[in-house]
Amino acid sequence: MNRRFFISSGVALAGAAMAAPVKRPNILFIFSDDQCWNALGCLGSEVKTPNLDRMVEQGTLFNNAYNMGAWQGAVCMASRTMLMTGKSLWNAHAYDQDKTRNPSDFWSDRFKRSGYKTYFAGKWHVSNIKPPQIYDVTGTVRPGMPDYFDPAMGGRYPWNKRFAGYFRPEAPGKDNWDPSDPKFGGFWEGGKHWSEVLGDESIGFLKDAAKSELPFFMQLAFNAPHDPRQSPKKYVELYPLDSVEVPKNFLPENPYADAMQSGKGLRDEDLAPFPRTEFAIKTHRQEYYAIITHMDHEIGRILHTLEKTGQRENTIIVFTSDHGLACGQHGLVGKQNMFEHSMKPPLIFCGKGIPQGKTIDAPVYMQDLMPTTLELAGVKIPSAVEFKSLVPVIQGSEKEPYSAIYGAYKMAQRMVRMGDMKLIWYPDADKYLLFDVKKDPLEMNDLSSNSEQAGTLKRLKAELKRQQRKFNDPMLVSQ
Repeated sequence: MNRRFFISSGVALAGAAMAAPVKRPNILFIFSDDQCWNALGCLGSEVKTPNLDRMVEQGTLFNNAYNMGAWQGAVCMASRTMLMTGKSLWNAHAYDQDKTRNPSDFWSDRFKRSGYKTYFAGKWHVSNIKPPQIYDVTGTVRPGMPDYFDPAMGGRYPWNKRFAGYFRPEAPGKDNWDPSDPKFGGFWEGGKHWSEVLGDESIGFLKDAAKSELPFFMQLAFNAPHDPRQSPKKYVELYPLDSVEVPKNFLPENPYADAMQSGKGLRDEDLAPFPRTEFAIKTHRQEYYAIITHMDHEIGRILHTLEKTGQRENTIIVFTSDHGLACGQHGLVGKQNMFEHSMKPPLIFCGKGIPQGKTIDAPVYMQDLMPTTLELAGVKIPSAVEFKSLVPVIQGSEKEPYSAIYGAYKMAQRMVRMGDMKLIWYPDADKYLLFDVKKDPLEMNDLSSNSEQAGTLKRLKAELKRQQRKFNDPMLVSQ
């Protein structure tokens, strides 16, 4: 692979205070699913991600980018609806329920109407509108997740059943699943792993775009590393089970799981046995790392083609995920919680005019990338977009775009972060958790009962109420 890609072209960022580029940049958006913010090799994780690491080295990393939350267990749908429309959580929920869809409401259509050629392939998961309605060119459109198969039960089975792939592994040598065996369907359905299919289609898109005089907006959405976490055997073998670490914040059970509505019976949580065992969590993390490394390989193929077709110099590349994943932390396996590992995906900007080797600690929302790319492309940001462009933050002219970050899950969990302090609230248990996420990034030391933090606790409770009012939180109405 050509290791020169993403070398800065020296072209200045788009912005009101800077001259507009003569040629509008291409926007290449690569999207993963369920990838924790620190599931990058360059951040000290066990996972091997050489291509994403290179993007970090040659671009700008936001390491505190939050998904605002979800109104249902399918956190992916809420996250993607917010991203595509620019609406905050509860306004996006109302939009989702309304079912009326105007193509002009969507991110891609704004590029399309501004003279960009638009492409989409991969996971969609936004209701009541299909990619061909709002993109010029579409490849294979995938559902929210691949189906599980159990040969012993006749093959495919629905998401609300629990056969092969769930409550596993029970013990060494006692497992009903093999992530590399195509008989279990999932990512293998169709005869070729879905990440490889997306890699192939992405390469075709880039070759097509190279023939056009129009700039492109290209959205390439991997289903990986969402479960079922399947990958070719050689990737699983990169992570021998005895070398996979148990998370430091591992718990056999989360004491507030039921109050969080994230306990037994929630599909994601049923993937591993109850109570959690170190062996089971190591197995899940092994498979998580393997599917991420496999995806990273496909990303490398995409980026190599971008370089090979001569389009790299005029392209801004963005990588993120819809949210993170617990995968064994705090007694949890899924993403339906307010902890850092599940609220935060990685967020990387790289390419034309983007500062290299820069890490930004300011808390932001992942969905801020939507207006950011519009500004970088010189496209007007509609007033209906509630998220903020990060261009001033990337330039260094603004340090903290938000005074506080808000998060919510159903009517069961709320979160607010101010500075380094973070409050989590479980209304059904009348329980608050308070963390200093700078000193305690794994959220292991709850400070809510510390008398020295009484003032901080009171201040964050008040700020949570303000954020709830700001974002039309239905919990205030119910109270």
